[in-house]
Amino acid sequence: MKSLKTLLYFSIFKYPLSAKEIYLFSAAENEREVNIELDYLKQKGVVSTNKDFYFLDNNVSSVDRRIEGNRMANLVMDKAIRKGVLISKFPYVKSVGISGALSKNYHDKNGDVDYFVITKSERLWIARTLLMLYKKIFLFNSRKFFCINYFVTEDSLEISEKNIFTATELLTLIPISGDFKDFYNQNQWVSNFLPNLEIGKTSITSLTKKPLLSGFIERTLNNKPGSVLESVCLKLTLKKWTSKFQDLSKEDFKIAMKSTQGVSKHHPQNFQKQVIDKLNQKYQEFQSKYDIELEKEHA
Repeated sequence: MKSLKTLLYFSIFKYPLSAKEIYLFSAAENEREVNIELDYLKQKGVVSTNKDFYFLDNNVSSVDRRIEGNRMANLVMDKAIRKGVLISKFPYVKSVGISGALSKNYHDKNGDVDYFVITKSERLWIARTLLMLYKKIFLFNSRKFFCINYFVTEDSLEISEKNIFTATELLTLIPISGDFKDFYNQNQWVSNFLPNLEIGKTSITSLTKKPLLSGFIERTLNNKPGSVLESVCLKLTLKKWTSKFQDLSKEDFKIAMKSTQGVSKHHPQNFQKQVIDKLNQKYQEFQSKYDIELEKEHA
C-alpha cells in the first residue's frame, strides 16, 4: 500500500497531497496504481479528499493550512534565495541550498529558513564559525532567514543516514548557488526510497566570484595555522554542544549533533528520529485499525 505510506509520512507534517504528488513521493510503478489504491482507501474510509487533496483522519483543516503555507512560501522565497546567495559569498563555502519546510513550498509565521551548505575540505568549521559570528553580530542571532544547521565538505558528500526522511530532504533540496552534481552523484541511493522523483537539480544562481574579504581570508588561512584554527573551531563547538545538550543520549548525539571533519549537524531535537518513530507508530495504529500491514522504516 505505497500510497498510504506516503500519506502517513506527510500527515506527520499535516500536509495533504494531490494524487500526482502522492505518486512522486511513493515507490508506485505508475499513477494508475496510485489511483487504484486511493479509490480503495476512500472506500474503506481511510482517506478523505477536499480541493483535489488527499489526507487522513478527516483532517480537512489541513487543506486550508497547506494552501496558506504555499502562499507564504511564495512570498518569502525571493528573500530566502538572496540570503542563500549571501551565504555562498562567505569564505570556503562552495554550494548552498534551501532545505526544510520551504524546500517543500511551505512556510508559516513561526517558520524559519533552513540552509544546507557544502564547504571546501578541511575548512568546514572555519566557514561555519564565520557564518555563526555574522548571525550573532549582525542578525542578533535571528534564525528566521539564516538557519544554517547542516554542513558537509566537498570530500564528504555521501549522506550516511539512509532512510525515507533523509531521502525526502535530499530530493526536495533547492540548490541556490554552486555545483551540486557530485553531491547528487554520491547520493543515488535516494532512488531506492523515492524512485519517481528526479535526482539532480541545477542551482538557481551562478556562483559568482568571492568578495575581496572572503578571498583574503581564504588565502590567509590556506596554511598550517589555518588547519590549527580549523581544529580549534571544531573542538570548541563540540565542547559547547556536549555541555549544552546533555539530555541527548550518546547514540542520538552522534546523529543529531554530528561533528566531524567532514560533517556538522545542529539538530538538537533529533527531528529525523522523531519523524521515523512517529511514522512507525502510525503504521502500527493503521495495522490495528484497518488490518493494513506496512513495513517499518529505519532511522
